[in-house]
Parts: sequence; C-alpha cells; structure tokens
Amino acid sequence: MNASLFVILGFLLLAIYLGIRAKKGKDMDLEQWSVGGRGFGTIFVFLLMAGESYTTFTFLGASSWAYGKGGPALYIIGYLSLLYCLFYWFYPNIWKYAKEHKLVSQSDFFTSKYKSPYLGVLAAVIGVISMIPYIVLQLKGLGIIVSEASYGLISPTVAIWIGVVAVTAYVMISGIHGSAWTAVIKDIMIFVIVLFIGIYIPFHYYGGIEPMFREIQATNPNFLTLPDQGLSTSWFISTVIMNCLGGLMWPHLFVATYSASSAKAIRKNAIITPLYTIMLLFIFFVGFAAIKQVPGLTGADSDLALLRLSIQTFDPWFVGMIGAAGLLTALVPGSMLLMAASTTLSKNVYKVFTPSATEKQIANLARALVPVISLICVYFTFNGGNSIVTLLLMAYSFITQLFPAVVFSLSKRSMITKQGASAGMIVGVITVAYMTITESTIGTLFPSLPHVLKDLNVGVVALLINVFFMVIVSLLTKNLVSPLNMKDSQSTKL
Repeated sequence: MNASLFVILGFLLLAIYLGIRAKKGKDMDLEQWSVGGRGFGTIFVFLLMAGESYTTFTFLGASSWAYGKGGPALYIIGYLSLLYCLFYWFYPNIWKYAKEHKLVSQSDFFTSKYKSPYLGVLAAVIGVISMIPYIVLQLKGLGIIVSEASYGLISPTVAIWIGVVAVTAYVMISGIHGSAWTAVIKDIMIFVIVLFIGIYIPFHYYGGIEPMFREIQATNPNFLTLPDQGLSTSWFISTVIMNCLGGLMWPHLFVATYSASSAKAIRKNAIITPLYTIMLLFIFFVGFAAIKQVPGLTGADSDLALLRLSIQTFDPWFVGMIGAAGLLTALVPGSMLLMAASTTLSKNVYKVFTPSATEKQIANLARALVPVISLICVYFTFNGGNSIVTLLLMAYSFITQLFPAVVFSLSKRSMITKQGASAGMIVGVITVAYMTITESTIGTLFPSLPHVLKDLNVGVVALLINVFFMVIVSLLTKNLVSPLNMKDSQSTKL
C-alpha cells in the first residue's frame, strides 16, 4: 500500500466528516435540506456554483480534449465564461421569484409561473432524465481518477461504490449544507494543485509554456487552430451558445441559486466565478504537455492524459493529492445532482399525484429517494454501455429545451401559455432524441448546405423547433387562459 492511497482515503474521510457535521444545529425541513434556508452568502454560493460547474468532466475532459483535439478544446473556457454573463442578468430575477413563492426545486418554478402542476411534472421528468447520465459521468470519472491515482490498488468498481456510499450518506443527513462544506476543501485543493501542476509540468519537460507550444506548433502546425470542417468555427460558436443556455437550465444550478441570501450575492458570484475558469488553462497546459510525454493515448484512453503524466512526474504522495482533488470533483456535483433529482421527484411528481401528502412526508420521501437514485446511477455506470453514451450526448440538449419557457416567463407580458410551453418542450426533446439516436446532423439532414451551416450544433435545430411550436400553440390557446391567470403568471421584468 503506497502513500497515494492513504492520502485519497484521508480526504475521503474528511469529506464525509464535514458533510455529516454540516447538519449540526439545523432543523432539516425540506427548505433547509434542499436550499439551506436561503441563507448562503457570496462565498458559499460561489463554492456551490464552482462545485457544480467544475466536475470530473472538467478535470479529465479538459486535459483530454487539449491532448486529443487541440484548439477546439477552448470551447470549454468559452462557454463557462459566457455562462456567468447570462447568469448575472438571469438568476437574480429567478431568485427573487423563488423566495417570494418559497420554491425549492426547478420544477416548482414552472408550476408556479404557468399555474400548471403538470407542466412542473414534465419539467421534472426532463430534468431527471438529463441528470442521471450526468451523475453517471461523475461516477465513471471518480472510478478512473481513484484507480489511476492509487496505482491500481483500488479498482474503478470499488472506488465507485465507496464514493456512492459516502455521498449518499451525507446528502441524506445534511443536504445542501453537506455539499457546501465539501465544496470548501474541494475548491481549495483544485486551486492549489491545478495551478501548481499546470505551471510545473510545462517547465519541467519543455523549459516553459511558450517552448511547449512552439514544439507542438513545429510538430503539428494546425493542431492549435479550428479546422475548416467538423469542429469548425461555426461548430465552436454554436456549441458555446448551446452549452451556455443548457448550463443555465440544470436543476441543481437552480437549487444552488435558491440558497443565496440575496440577489446581490448572486451577482457577486457571477462576477468572480469566471476567474475560477482561468484555472482551466492550467489543466489544458497539462494536456498539451502530455502529447509528447505520454503519446499514443486514443479514444477513451485520452481521458487518462493528466493522470498518466502526473504519475510519471510526481511522487506517490502528491499523486494521491491529485487523486483526492479529482475525487472531490465527483462528490460535490454528484451530491447536488442527487439532491435536486430526489427533491424534484418527491415534490413535483409524487405531490402532484398525491395532493394529501404533507410537507414532512415530502421531505422524508426526498431523503429516501437519494439512495434509490444512487443505485439506479450505479447500475447504468456498470451496465449502461453505449446506451449511456447516447443518453449523455442527449443530456445537455435535453435540458436546453427548458430554456425558452423560462425566458418567456420572465418577460413583463408573456404571450406563452402552459400549453405552448409544454408543446415546445415535448417537440424539442423528441427532436433531440431522434437526432441523437439516429446520429443525424444538420449535414446529413441537409447535405446541400454549406459547411458553415452543416457544422452547427444539432441542438440549435431542436431549440428552433421548440420555439416555433411554443409560439404557434400559445397563439392558438391564449384565449383558453383566463385574464386572472395571465395576470398571476406575469413576473418581474428581466
């Protein structure tokens, strides 16, 4: 047993301790458990947002794309930075509305805005379907990170089970408070470790960051540019836009926003969080450095670029620190996703069909659903195969289909009806599912188009169809909505 394993296990125990201890002195009703009693200041909101935005995909995927894709990898920095520009203007209004109406889930927002519990059910189903592959992604990333960083002493299967048991325990006990305190140590570790390895490794192997890029440029002159076709400029721009819109719609992001103590805390968070994104550059540096030092990684193995180079470069104890940081990038977002999914199913699905259920029963059910959803995600992690890959590709485009209904609901005089919002979501989701399952692209559907249009993200098509049906159905059904309901559904001007 080497030092790396002791370090990883030590930080895992610390995360469990902090996660469970976070409950101390708090009466864990549904509002306290899911949104922290809406009392989190700028720091905790920042940690939760960073914890959700910077996951195992960022830790492994950013270095992997830098290693295997080159220039197109920068879309990750593009969308995460622009996301918080929209966040600054978008979420204070949502927070204000949520506080006034005591909302605790994303689906509550749709139910309240459109005066339709069944629209809330639809939003809940779309949200949970999107979140399950996202949780699976965290579990698979956790298994890879811990197994590699422990030099194979812990298998991916064992690592996943340990992580699931840990996160399920503290989510059931402490809710969002446990996520927030775990995020504290996660973000401190990520900041220190990523900054260090992102600077040290290029200097260690190349004598600096500029010489590293010069060597890459000399070997493959086009590697750091966007290609003319495929991952081209139009793909880059459309993918950044789609990920920005989809990123705003994740149910666990809504919940984290509800936990803020004020709209000012949300705006401060939107200002400072993009600074966190700068750290991604250092992860990219490691991925670029690995091109020459650990060549030959292809396909899924390219996800191992950062870890393989770290093992080759550092002593076991420090590799353990890297593994612990990666472990926490799975636990924090995983905990928020589990909590959002369980709250949504209990309050916005079960409550609709069992109106007599009390708040205490709903809160107890939300906690009870955490291990159930965890086990479902573990099953897909081990048995999903290609179906999970397909579902994962659909997830971001799925969740983006909620965006038009949210945006229109924030206007002062919304023309969108509950029927229109439902129709847009359903048609958008069906379009995404069809195009993903059949592996259709704009190019295969319209082969005569120029490449600048064929390379557009397929989610753009689904979103346009969503808006078209939403508007048409709303125009046809607007007279079915009473003036009172129209007045009630109006909100603060965006």
